[in-house]
Amino acid sequence: MVLKLQYKGGAEVPLEVEGICPDTLRGETIPVIEKREVFHGNVRVPLAEFFAVSGDASDACHQWDGDLAGVHWIGAGMTEGTICIGADGGRHIGSEMSGGQITVEGDAGDWVGAEMKGGLIDVRGRAGHLIGSAYRGSARGMTGGTILVHGDVGNEIGHSMRRGLLVVGGGTGDLVGFNMIAGTILIWGESGIRHGAGMRRGTIAFMGDHHPQPLVSFKQGCRFRSEAMILILKYLERLGFPVPAETWDAEFDLLHGDMIEGGRGEMLLKVIE
Repeated sequence: MVLKLQYKGGAEVPLEVEGICPDTLRGETIPVIEKREVFHGNVRVPLAEFFAVSGDASDACHQWDGDLAGVHWIGAGMTEGTICIGADGGRHIGSEMSGGQITVEGDAGDWVGAEMKGGLIDVRGRAGHLIGSAYRGSARGMTGGTILVHGDVGNEIGHSMRRGLLVVGGGTGDLVGFNMIAGTILIWGESGIRHGAGMRRGTIAFMGDHHPQPLVSFKQGCRFRSEAMILILKYLERLGFPVPAETWDAEFDLLHGDMIEGGRGEMLLKVIE
């Protein structure tokens, strides 16, 4: 059974629904769930004031519907279960989650998967800034799990990323992998500038036919075919992420950087025939 949360509309300021997750609601009855408190601005209100709740919470499967662009923190901190957001979602989707799966059928806001520890987030549209990143003042971004964004994203994705996989089918803004500690980022579309600045380890791979201008603190290595990349592509294929046919046999130019931080990070540029 699925627990359905239909947004009624009418919120004059953003709604924050942190804590309304499959693991925290498992086994609760509809009347109890309706009394769960969420924030309307800085005011606590019962969930039922803005959402029609129906179905069954016993299977840890949630369906959110309606215009949810102003509804933030969906799935934040979840440890298990599945969430499907049937349209656009707000900010902080899946932040600090450690397990389970979130699917966003539309676009998502900023901070998707911020400081994520595990699980899977699949955004079928676009997403905002700071995907998989560290919150301001924090030393580490995502430390595990997988984030897939089929469309474009904004700036500073993977900021201070420690582990995990972040994949973008579209383009990006500036500063991909800023202060990246480890992990893997794949990008198929066009991108901005200053990628990998302050990068210590990890891999940023530009998989398409549009390469950014690398920082001068990245040094040319070699040209090679990556067996590890084939394993990642097979994993993405199993998840249903579209992998262009020409990617499978691609060669990559390897750059080492950021040399200011010791040069142990990798930037891969797909060779354009």
